[in-house]
Amino acid sequence: MSENKLVKDDHTLLVKTSTDDGVNQKAGKNLKNIALISTLGGLLFGVDTGVINGAIGYMATPQELNLSSSNEGLVTSGITLGAAFGAVWAGRLSDRIGRRRLLKYLSVLFFLCTLACAVAPNATLMIIFRALLGLAVGGASVIVPTYLSEISTPDIRGRLVTQNELMIVSGQLLAFIVNAILGNWFGHVSHIWRYMIGFGMIPAILLFFGMLIVPESPRWLVMANKLDDALEALKRIRPKEKDCKDEISQIQDTLNQESEIKQATFKDLTTPWIRRLVFIGIGLGVMQQFIGINIMMYYGTTILTQSGFAHNAALIANIGNGVVSVIATFIGMSIMNRVNRRSMLMSGIIGTTVSLLLIVLISAFLSDSPQLPIFVVLCTMMFLGFFQGFISPLVWLLLSEIFPQNLRGLGMGVSTFFLWFANFLVGYFFPILLNNVGMTRTFLVFVGFNILSFVFAYKCAPETRGKSLELIQMEFKYGETSGVQPEDK
Repeated sequence: MSENKLVKDDHTLLVKTSTDDGVNQKAGKNLKNIALISTLGGLLFGVDTGVINGAIGYMATPQELNLSSSNEGLVTSGITLGAAFGAVWAGRLSDRIGRRRLLKYLSVLFFLCTLACAVAPNATLMIIFRALLGLAVGGASVIVPTYLSEISTPDIRGRLVTQNELMIVSGQLLAFIVNAILGNWFGHVSHIWRYMIGFGMIPAILLFFGMLIVPESPRWLVMANKLDDALEALKRIRPKEKDCKDEISQIQDTLNQESEIKQATFKDLTTPWIRRLVFIGIGLGVMQQFIGINIMMYYGTTILTQSGFAHNAALIANIGNGVVSVIATFIGMSIMNRVNRRSMLMSGIIGTTVSLLLIVLISAFLSDSPQLPIFVVLCTMMFLGFFQGFISPLVWLLLSEIFPQNLRGLGMGVSTFFLWFANFLVGYFFPILLNNVGMTRTFLVFVGFNILSFVFAYKCAPETRGKSLELIQMEFKYGETSGVQPEDK
């Protein structure tokens, strides 16, 4: 039964609502707001990786930073090299100081490095600051999903964690829109690329102030033996106080069980099934990047300009790529639990392969056609639809499913590092290839990578849908014909 308490203060009538049974009626809304604030880290990830798409064309000119194709690749991909290392240290650092505090520090790093990039006077400093910005990007890529999973309840955990993926592509779309507005309305302004990059400071400020009001992860607070603080944090996002106390007990039990499990180290790679599992994790991460997603995300404007668009028109057309990415992510999130993982993954790779092959054929045989730019932009949209809807969310889902608890730290750390490093290689070499062999042969190279990715997925990608984590581990350890069947789980 509700009880309304009227409190009069300086002629202002405030109504405080409580309930006899300790029900927090705003818990669901609080959880959504906290998730929205924390996923600003994902939005920053998207903005800072997507903004270079439009800015690189301006900063590469002789009047600006006068970038060679090699420096252009380093400016673009330096952020992913930094992200590879940021992803490695972020997890351990957040265990030491807390998820919330680390996200607050990362927001400061986002702001300072974005500002430094916006005012960088030469290519060398731009490359250095982009790499330092990558530390924040990599850290956010690990900590935001971790924080979301630890504040959510089991029934909404999948939806809440994948919300971060949606915020990443939304950040990239936002960057494309800002690039198009600044490029078309203020393209005559000197150093316009500095304003494009500087836009990333706005979500960094929002993340900083947001982290001042959200609670720390209850799981981390229990890890730090701050049980009263953990209870207060849970009271803000759980409807009933009794549920909060029960959840703290469950967290304590889980932590006690985890402390008894010996975590895998590099020495364990001598065990065949562990080595195979880590190899599959690395392969999935490298495959995801070599398929070519970031040639679209980083160089979409360059590709469209090469195909015949005027630069300002390419900035506008690139917004279509961002819109398709967001819609495809929505679709992928809605169907991933209804379709077998392997079928969905291989269908996506077939789609991206066909998309790139069409670009090769169109650029080779319609090079003089006025329709070439339209056909190319349609093919890039097709590529992004298949990748964002079928491949990207599935790779991250598989990585989260295939590693058993004692192998998760080693497996995810190594796989994520190689994923980001492959991202760096693609971003670095693409402009060099484009400059030396042209668009047709460059895309033909990525058609080859897609074919190899399909072979890898067909031979190595496991089917995990409908299987418990324990069954997945047993199948890797003893083989799928070991007598352990799905119905035994």
